[in-house]
Amino acid sequence: MRALRIATAVALALTLGACARSGDELAAQYRDGTGQNYISGDGALTILAPDSRATPVEFGGSTDTGGTFTSADYADHVIVVNFWYAGCPPCRLEAADLEAVYQEFADQGVVFIGVNIMDQAPTALTFAKEFGVTYPTLLDANDGAVRLAFSGQIAPNAVPTTLVLDKDARVAARISGLLSDPDVLVGMIESVLEESS
Repeated sequence: MRALRIATAVALALTLGACARSGDELAAQYRDGTGQNYISGDGALTILAPDSRATPVEFGGSTDTGGTFTSADYADHVIVVNFWYAGCPPCRLEAADLEAVYQEFADQGVVFIGVNIMDQAPTALTFAKEFGVTYPTLLDANDGAVRLAFSGQIAPNAVPTTLVLDKDARVAARISGLLSDPDVLVGMIESVLEESS
């Protein structure tokens, strides 16, 4: 119980820290009257050369379908991690594109995993059915454990955020915000796949 309280406190501190850093964005949204209620990235790209990547990230948990996922089971795989939630408009916009990229790389062993930061399984499953998403989603709303695993890394600092992990489980690239052009993600994945060829 104490570990859960500590994890929750750390997650809250990280969330509040992110909000404090992005306070100007929230203030601008409020002034503009958008009623958005979340920090949306601007689609900024971060790409890291292999020698400048941080340590490997290990994460996992329960999925929306009742199973479990752990990144350790996918050693030597490129992993694409998408942070989202059902009520996020850009998450809805990019869902079909993410699924299309997933299908494009499925036979090359590239693993896709969603991370839902706010919803429980029924909502996540409804979203997946509505938007045709076939890869699994980790449920991270209760403890923030997946988000915590990426703290100190190229973190998911907006919703949505898409990360590409190399075959050593290190963050190689990030799209902060809406995936507006699927070819950008395709290029990121292809680049990481070529590193070990």
